[in-house]
Amino acid sequence: MKGFCLGMLTLVMAGMTAATAAEAATKKEPPACAAISFRPVAAGTPDGEQEAGSYKSRFGRIEIRADVKGGMASNYYMVINGKRADAMPTPPAASETCLTSKSVKLPFEKQAQGACTGERFRVVIDRSGAKPMALFFGLRGNAWAYCNAAAV
Repeated sequence: MKGFCLGMLTLVMAGMTAATAAEAATKKEPPACAAISFRPVAAGTPDGEQEAGSYKSRFGRIEIRADVKGGMASNYYMVINGKRADAMPTPPAASETCLTSKSVKLPFEKQAQGACTGERFRVVIDRSGAKPMALFFGLRGNAWAYCNAAAV
């Protein structure tokens, strides 16, 4: 009888621990700083607007799209939660700590507005400021070049 009661107590305690862990997981906050990498569209892709990649989590959806002309992408841009991101010409200064932690070397080159290109792409999400920001970069050679930023 003693062994049966001890076994039941162990099961009840394990159930309570699992319930507490599940409750904690549902209250989980998004990370303060995150980076998501994307590949470019393939050469020879049909002309028009093409999706280069997408990322979806419980906190939102980010898509990278490209304007393609003559089979080559001429501009990449972000679509956040179904809306094309309004571009900010310069990122907020508060994002510098997040950027360096995600391998974006400072100072970085800025790409011309409406001409974001690269061999790969990275979106760095910084939640340290008053508004969460998504910063978009294209890889040129071995350095990330800034394309634009938008509030998430």
